[in-house]
Amino acid sequence: MADNVVSSHFWQVPLKLTPDSLTGHLERQLLPAYLVSGDEPLLAGEAADAIRAQARTAGFTEREVHFLERGSDWDDVRASAGNMSLFGSRRLLELRLPTGRPGVAGNKALLDLLERNDPDTLLLILAPRLDRDAQAAPWFRALESRGGWISVWPVEPERLVGWLRGRCRRLRLEVADEALALLAERTEGNLLAAHQELEKLRLLAPAGAITADTVLAGVADSARFDVFRLSEAVLEGEADRALRVLAGLRSEGTEQTLVLWALTKALRDVWGAVSSPGAGGRARGGWQRQTAALDKAVRRAPRLSFRALMLRAARADRMIKGRLQGDAWDEMALLAADICGRPAVPAPQSMLK
Repeated sequence: MADNVVSSHFWQVPLKLTPDSLTGHLERQLLPAYLVSGDEPLLAGEAADAIRAQARTAGFTEREVHFLERGSDWDDVRASAGNMSLFGSRRLLELRLPTGRPGVAGNKALLDLLERNDPDTLLLILAPRLDRDAQAAPWFRALESRGGWISVWPVEPERLVGWLRGRCRRLRLEVADEALALLAERTEGNLLAAHQELEKLRLLAPAGAITADTVLAGVADSARFDVFRLSEAVLEGEADRALRVLAGLRSEGTEQTLVLWALTKALRDVWGAVSSPGAGGRARGGWQRQTAALDKAVRRAPRLSFRALMLRAARADRMIKGRLQGDAWDEMALLAADICGRPAVPAPQSMLK
């Protein structure tokens, strides 16, 4: 299997991989260097494990791990790469970059490591999601042209049921569609929790048949609620989801001012996109999914009363500050439903008492 490592004359072909395509790739070849980047812990961890396992099969029996922050001393890494193995065996050199930005010294060290072309050392770099600036760094361009890059992205809500179904097939679990939908709802945004719940369900149902009742009985509500998901949900117009996220934020003790900020920011983004389309486009610059959500809100905008919405937001703000009687959480729930185009209670027409 050691001969399966790609020789240097193949390195000039950039190779971008996904967690799904990585297994097939590793069955065919093992490159001298890999980068796994992304903010989804389960998928990133599984990709790194697959590379480590194939490296062991190929004879890389030693493993050295280095944690390197921006400004770290890279001398140990250089020395480790330059020294022969104590036992004369091949080794996996694993570098973990918590920020994805190794700094000037790190950039030079990584370039040196990538250019050494040492057949007895396999380089594995682990980093969070890399922005455009990080991808423009010389070390990244060298890695991309000499090895493989596995870019890990979160599974979007609309794809989560399909992702869970694939996991169930791997675990040989027979899961009803309604059970999958319920599991997706309860673990939204947290793939690690979803994976753990499937493992638990496999123990709860040894015969392999999982129903919605099985999920209700054994699955904890592990959805990862945050204000950005709330903003996205109201822009999408998904009232039920927005209210569920809002309830989760409330149960977790999230500061009310932060939640109101997310709702008013979503409202301002819609107003900006409607009133100044050119400027709105620039404000929308960012993730494709956020842009798509804002586009939906813009199409819904003619049915919205922005004055009433801002009035509702102002009422919630006064409640948070103790200047108006009422429950700010309830007022923000009404605001979320209003932005989604599904008002539950008519908005007040004045800033009363």
